[in-house]
Amino acid sequence: MTSVHFTANYLINPTNPVTVNLIGAGGTGSQVLTALARMNHAFMQLNHPGLHVTVWDNDEVTEANLGRQLFASAELGLPKSVALINRTNRFFGTNWKAKPHLFAKDNLDRLKTNGAANLIITCVDTVQARFEVSSILQGLKEGGLHRDKPYYWLDFGNGKDSGQVILSTVGAIAQPESKTYLPVGQLPFVTDEFGDILKQSGQEGNTPSCSLAEALTKQELFINSTLANLGSALLWNLFRSGMTANRGFFLNLADFRTMPLKVGSN
Repeated sequence: MTSVHFTANYLINPTNPVTVNLIGAGGTGSQVLTALARMNHAFMQLNHPGLHVTVWDNDEVTEANLGRQLFASAELGLPKSVALINRTNRFFGTNWKAKPHLFAKDNLDRLKTNGAANLIITCVDTVQARFEVSSILQGLKEGGLHRDKPYYWLDFGNGKDSGQVILSTVGAIAQPESKTYLPVGQLPFVTDEFGDILKQSGQEGNTPSCSLAEALTKQELFINSTLANLGSALLWNLFRSGMTANRGFFLNLADFRTMPLKVGSN
């Protein structure tokens, strides 16, 4: 039988908008936010309460960001999270929030928030940031039932012309019985399954660039948008189909190959 993961029921039939923490508003995060806004609009047309997104990023828009990331020259010097949320709210009529801070334990304590949301999406450029998020989510696993109970972590990561998107559950998700599929309730954290690979991968692209030309020597122009669209399609399928046989994928843009990561595979 095919191994599948059935979506947490709350995401399909929520009583309130599904809460989302989007961590990282750069090359990938800026593209993912637009995809989330499109998904939210579609959900509302399907009588679903939609999404409520909070964007976390402490960086400011620089000249090197223009072109590769979704920012305009008029936004130079603004916090990335604020620029993106202001524009998204105006365009889509949402009331989403910006947090111009690092999503880190010290900041969460200072801001008097535990960082909980139904869905955590990371578009960060350092391995350290992923392990920080992992540590925070580990502490939220046994938080009981509440509106912002975390269910999933979707992580985007890339190098110059390759990358991956990995879907994880925050604890085990209750699965229905099935005579057709083999339900899998727990999907491992990216930091647990691929921690050693991440540390060796060189995904430490947080060194600022002085220009777009310099930035393009580190990351190809369309790697972020390609990952964002494919990863958002995975998330959309999780909501719309109510289950998924894939828990992510690996992308190599140099030779246009995508390899799915199957539920139940190691």
